[in-house]
Amino acid sequence: MIIDLRSDTVTRPTPGMMQAIMNAEVGDDVYKEDPTTNKLEQKLTDMFGMDSALFFPSGSMANQAAIKMHTQPGEQLIADKWAHVFNYEGGGVSFNSGVSCKLIDGNRGMVTAAQVEENINPPDFYHSPLTSLVCLENTTNKGGGACYDFSEIEKIRQVCDKHELGFHLDGARIWNALEAQKQNPRDYGKVFDTISVCLSKGLGTPMGSVLLGKNEIMKKAMRVRKVLGGGMRQIGFMTAAGIYALDNHRNRLAEDHKKASEISEMLAKQSYVKKVESTETNIVIFYLAEAISEEKFMNDLLQKSVKISSMGQGKLRIVTHFDYTDAMHEKLLQMLSDYNK
Repeated sequence: MIIDLRSDTVTRPTPGMMQAIMNAEVGDDVYKEDPTTNKLEQKLTDMFGMDSALFFPSGSMANQAAIKMHTQPGEQLIADKWAHVFNYEGGGVSFNSGVSCKLIDGNRGMVTAAQVEENINPPDFYHSPLTSLVCLENTTNKGGGACYDFSEIEKIRQVCDKHELGFHLDGARIWNALEAQKQNPRDYGKVFDTISVCLSKGLGTPMGSVLLGKNEIMKKAMRVRKVLGGGMRQIGFMTAAGIYALDNHRNRLAEDHKKASEISEMLAKQSYVKKVESTETNIVIFYLAEAISEEKFMNDLLQKSVKISSMGQGKLRIVTHFDYTDAMHEKLLQMLSDYNK
């Protein structure tokens, strides 16, 4: 029994999802003739109260498309220093859009409206890049699944309006935030210009993210997706998995959060652990005591068929997910309790 806690992307389709995939009605999505994909996109626009939606093969491509749509080469976006668009998308901000990042030293991957305002370059000072976009991430990956207070997001929206900036949300794990804070997705649709939502993280589909937005900016989405190589054909087989996940898997995210919280509590009791970050959703971030070798610790877990992630600089990550069973959970808790005894 391999316990793979490196990410919530390692899940496999359930029998019900496989049946939905096999029974999907499909067409050519490049011509917008895939009925299942059109259904998924409409389902998400209705859910978030947005005007338009477009399916992408990955969250990185959806985010990169949004950045391209919001900016011009030589401009600058504002994001937290731990933002996924800067740290984990292969330098795509500069490669795809010719845009630089103004990185803010926020709290667990989250920035405040005051920080955004003080980091906007004066638009009439031509020596610095023109600030054109603010990117938030909710929940934050490198910040350990932290959730924004929605009132702060609303304040950032006001700053964006004041300075005529675009406002994009990397909502790869927005489902976890919505569950943890009992929020309405339509509230997000009211404040953001574009939102990317992932269907594999947390919801258990094999692939895919959807970019949502207002009509004016989404007019560019099909062309940008094509330029990035994201034009796909009979993708209803994958979007059927997304519809199934939205209908059947959202209501169990609280189980992932509970297990992550219990792992966090167990780690906090151990002498070999120096620090455990606050755990709000399905991500546990922790640091080992100085005397404990990270390489040895991870190898010891691997020898017992447990896989976790190292994020560098001593930061270790555990992510709970759909395929992490109760039996696996009990085994892991016991293993963590017994380690180094």
